[in-house]
Parts: sequence; structure tokens; C-alpha cells
Amino acid sequence: MDILPEIRAAFAPTGRLRASINLGNPILAGRNAAGEPAGVSIDLAREFARRLGLELELVVFDTAGKSVDAVTAESADIGFFAVDPVRGAGIRFTAPYVLIEGAYLVRQDSPLRENDEVDRAGHRVVVGKGSAYDLYLTRELTQAEIVRAPSSPAVVETFLAQNLEVAAGVKQQLEADAQRVGGVRLLPGRFMVIRQAMGLPKGRDARAAAFLVAFVEDVKASGFVAEAMKRHGIQGASVAPPEAPPTF
Repeated sequence: MDILPEIRAAFAPTGRLRASINLGNPILAGRNAAGEPAGVSIDLAREFARRLGLELELVVFDTAGKSVDAVTAESADIGFFAVDPVRGAGIRFTAPYVLIEGAYLVRQDSPLRENDEVDRAGHRVVVGKGSAYDLYLTRELTQAEIVRAPSSPAVVETFLAQNLEVAAGVKQQLEADAQRVGGVRLLPGRFMVIRQAMGLPKGRDARAAAFLVAFVEDVKASGFVAEAMKRHGIQGASVAPPEAPPTF
């Protein structure tokens, strides 16, 4: 594929493609046995750099908030985020490539049985600071109090240590934590669906944004995303359906 020099330059003003990676979402990224970043988002970053003919630099963070800040501040060129209007102030998003469920976790003896029972006075809901769940529940919860853990992987530990009523996060992460700590359970269903997309700084060339949009639609349609999820053993998430490109 012929890439316009302007598009390549828009993605890599430093000469390398800097991809912001959030290790706080186990569906998309983590570390392999050698301690190196690995996962669906890393596979996508490598494929995108390959198509652009650019060297890839992974800029790794432990929270979504730090990853978002890096792209917003243009210290990274692309990233992998849950779509949210707050983040949209500084980032142009593609359509989602993966859909992830958000769930609530409570103690076994909790009187809470349904998701719609969570938003009540006296309930404290712990979320990872700056995560998609933090942003969403900050808007949606009107009576329950939000408590912010340092990161999404620290949510259940904070929930237990502070004797809180509810933990919120990636369903698969909470399921793994429930098996690890015992004495807790997930509420049935989900309270939100996270639309996980790629993004770039909002000030970059609109042609670059359109190129990134087209890339995401192609890797969904070609089976690349599905194969990456299978390769990394990801369950409980799904490849997002195709979407018409946005107008920039």
C-alpha cells in the first residue's frame, strides 16, 4: 500500500510510531513470561506500524488514565482506549474493535442481587482511577459514592481492605479476582458495555485519523482481531461489528 508522506509524518513526528499501552486492562494487554508487553493491543500496534513502514515504540503505562494523558499530550501517537466523551476532548477515536463488559462484584453475604440496586445512598463503589468505569459511573451514579483505587487491577484489593460495598471493573478481571480471593460474587449481567477503540491526538491531520479508522475496520473484517484474541486466550469479549466511518 502506498502511504502519503504527510500521513506517515502525522503519525510519527519523531520518526517512530509511539503506541501508548495500558497494562491495567487484562483483556487487551499484559506481560508475557519474559516480562515483555503482550496482548491484542500490542499485536494491533505492531501491525499498524508495519503497514505504515515505521519503527514501533511501545510506551507502557499501568493505568488507562496515564495512557490517555500520553496521547492527549502528544507524547504518544496512537493508543487503545474505551470510548468516552471526556477522553474525546483530546483524542480522535476510531469505531470500536472489541466490546468488553463491565460488571459489579460484592461479598457473598451482600444483600445486593441486581445491578440496579447498586446506586443507593450508603453504597460505596470502588473503581480504577481514570478508567472507563470511573468516567461512566461518575456520570451515571447519583446516590452511591465512588471510591477510586490507584489502578484497575487494585480495585478488589481496595474493596476488601476498605470494607466497601461494591467493586466495579472488567468482568473477566473481577471473575479472576473472585476465584483468587473467595467469599465474593459477581452480580448477574453487566452494567455497561465498553467500546474499545484506537485513537490519536485530536490535533493530528484528519487524513491520518481517517487512515486509522480504515485500519480498524480492516482488521475487524479480515479476522485479525479475532485471531489475536484467540491467540492470547481472551474470552468473554467480542469483536465489534463494522461501523460506518465518522466524519472528521
